[in-house]
Amino acid sequence: MTRVDAPSREGSGLVLSRGVVMLFAVACGTAVANVYFSQPLLVTMGHDLAMSPALVGGVVTLTHVGYGLGLFFLVPLGDVADRRRLIVAQLLLLVMALAVVATAHTAAILLAGMAAMGLLAVVTQTLVAFAASLAAPAGRGRVVGLVTSGVVIGILLARTASGLMADLAGWRSVYLASAALTALLALLLYRVLPRHGAAPATTLRYGQLLRSTITLFARERLLRLRAAFGLLVFAAFSTLWSSVALPLSEAPHFLSHSAIGALGLIGVAGALAATVAGRLNDRGLSRRTTGIAMALLALSWLPLAFTRGSLWALVVGVVLLDLAVQAVHVTNQTLIHALHPDAGSRLIGGYMVFYSIGSATGAIAATSLYTVAGWGAVCALGAAFSCLGLVLWVFTRHGVPDPAARVTPRDEARALSPDVE
Repeated sequence: MTRVDAPSREGSGLVLSRGVVMLFAVACGTAVANVYFSQPLLVTMGHDLAMSPALVGGVVTLTHVGYGLGLFFLVPLGDVADRRRLIVAQLLLLVMALAVVATAHTAAILLAGMAAMGLLAVVTQTLVAFAASLAAPAGRGRVVGLVTSGVVIGILLARTASGLMADLAGWRSVYLASAALTALLALLLYRVLPRHGAAPATTLRYGQLLRSTITLFARERLLRLRAAFGLLVFAAFSTLWSSVALPLSEAPHFLSHSAIGALGLIGVAGALAATVAGRLNDRGLSRRTTGIAMALLALSWLPLAFTRGSLWALVVGVVLLDLAVQAVHVTNQTLIHALHPDAGSRLIGGYMVFYSIGSATGAIAATSLYTVAGWGAVCALGAAFSCLGLVLWVFTRHGVPDPAARVTPRDEARALSPDVE
């Protein structure tokens, strides 16, 4: 097994080796992929367990409900518990939930396992907050960018991987394989994650911790603004990815499920390219990065509108959209964590609630709209979300310091939140 170097101390922060950062990214991608594995498997699961269509739909719903609850009730624990132990414990519990899903022989057990799996998959956000807290301030954007790339890649490849594995060895093999990989990652993280920096950052009790998450939103303008950006970009992201299979499976393309699933591989190119956003944030270019990304997001819907006539137009649109979404997401998390590093888990967990709201809104609206008005209307919806984000940036950009003044993300955060101690 290749040795993964432990983080080393340098100045006021930790210099995370590339191996450790990549381990964070892989763990994040693996954990969040569990939320999306079921989407290509619903029909097979329903037949295997004799589930009604309503119960089959509950598989996805309960998974996302569990994830949303975990964002609010579990992620903040990263600010009061030993993060290293918390991450390992959540991963081991996630292994148990995956095993329940893989061995379920009744609909009730399957649904309970899915809800628990969604709840525990939020370990992804605990990992992101921990990585951000370990990174030296000057390189925090780069670290957050790389780790967040793992999240986006996990989301994009989950459907492809689960569909292929289910064809080869049945739907249960997907969750058994994920359980084995998660257990391995828990062992690696236990051995590699530093004890330094894993201690609780606050002595708040649990109830106070949850209330403080709400208080932070009420007090911090930057947090509210970045949450709004997150909601809009992920509404656009979900508008595409929840509905693009519909026109591709019809004339003139008639693509197979495997071919449609492979589209996620194209999205990965955009996600990887957007790691540049982290480096731009480290240079104090958060405002400019957000504006350019929002413009690209709005522009992406022009080629996407020609999907029925050209698969190349679809490819261009997918790369632009995923690049833009990733750039905004990395910028959001870098700035948010810089507000109060000792409350990083609460800040990122609270922000991700809006990510979930945006994702759910885009998915429901896109699939409903496609049924009544077709692909053109779906693209108009995605463009509307994107343009709203661009307009929001235009009207709020003057509240952010000039990037040319060599402002760091933390300085930018403080400038928008003058009441921060």
